[in-house]
Amino acid sequence: MTNTVMPTPETDAQAVTTSAENYETPQIAIASQWQLMWWKFRRHRLAMISLVIVGSFYFIAIFAGFFAPQATTTYNRKYTQAPPQTIHWFDDGKFGPYVYGYKQETDPRTLERTYTVDKETKIPLSFFVKGDSYAIGFSNMPLSWLNKLHISGNRHFFGAKNHGDPFYLFGSDDLGRDVWSRVIFASQISLSVGLVGVFMSLGLGIIIGGISGLIGGWIDNLIQRWIELLKSIPDIPLWMALATAVPARWDPVVVYFMITVILSFIGWTGMARVVRGKFLSLREEDFILAAQLDGVPAQRIILKHMMPSFLSHIIASVTLSIPGMILGETALSFLGLGLQPPVVSWGVMLKDAQSIRVIANMPWMLLPGAAVSITVLLFNFLGDGLRDAADPYH
Repeated sequence: MTNTVMPTPETDAQAVTTSAENYETPQIAIASQWQLMWWKFRRHRLAMISLVIVGSFYFIAIFAGFFAPQATTTYNRKYTQAPPQTIHWFDDGKFGPYVYGYKQETDPRTLERTYTVDKETKIPLSFFVKGDSYAIGFSNMPLSWLNKLHISGNRHFFGAKNHGDPFYLFGSDDLGRDVWSRVIFASQISLSVGLVGVFMSLGLGIIIGGISGLIGGWIDNLIQRWIELLKSIPDIPLWMALATAVPARWDPVVVYFMITVILSFIGWTGMARVVRGKFLSLREEDFILAAQLDGVPAQRIILKHMMPSFLSHIIASVTLSIPGMILGETALSFLGLGLQPPVVSWGVMLKDAQSIRVIANMPWMLLPGAAVSITVLLFNFLGDGLRDAADPYH
């Protein structure tokens, strides 16, 4: 006969404990919503690449003085309208970046200056070279304590080893200024307008859209009719009408702030409708009704219960709105209604390339337009990835 072992309570408990220890809970089952969003966002290759490149753009813009070979005001009359130079990274099989110099010829009849490559003259390049002085941070501000929050220096990340040698990676303009350096400095204005403008429109959209969706009634109807009125007006004429109200004699910093306000005044309508729609759907949810019955103040319900429920959608909408702000500033400056020299932005630089003469003789002056296109495309890829990741359960 075969001896059978009867189960006892002790052996049953041991078996249950052993099976529980061997069972591994899937990580996705205990992950938070933000973790799920991050895992889904990482699978979007284009969005990840765009995030790295956009982050690099903002890092370079913050430290523009260090990364730009020259200052925006530095010019050389000997090299006006000079074409871009090609960097050669190896010299006689060894790493030693350099560019060839220029040969200049002037037509005796038309006095037109032409450039050819001088292969007999090598201009050595190097990293961390000395050049024009710059300040990173706050300088020349009305408040004395802000003036202390800046770093001064004259070392540049990359440039000509001998300060004063011609090095024009993107060519030079009519005054002999380095276009590449000006594109880097212009990114400070063009990229920050998008961020500041979006956050201002985000605040307006959340406040006005929240009031519209939470209160409802005649207030909701009034706000929605006002939004429809603003949306019925074409953007460019409305920008032009508002921008003409900014006097040209104002300080460039004030003009920059007013341009941001103008863009925010127009851009809040889309965010307000998104917030209103979410509030209308959430105010009937059980957890909102329970909070209201428990006597929770309306402000706490909005900030602690409603906003976190669709914060991911707001992040995605904000990312997709930044390109519109950048294009708005570029359009206003290009039309001569936005920022004006000596302020440098991509729109201001494109304004210098309006004439057929400039496009025919200096096509590299259109390179700021390429910077705008690349930045807008990257933000669209990034926003597309965030929009997909905002709903990680699908």
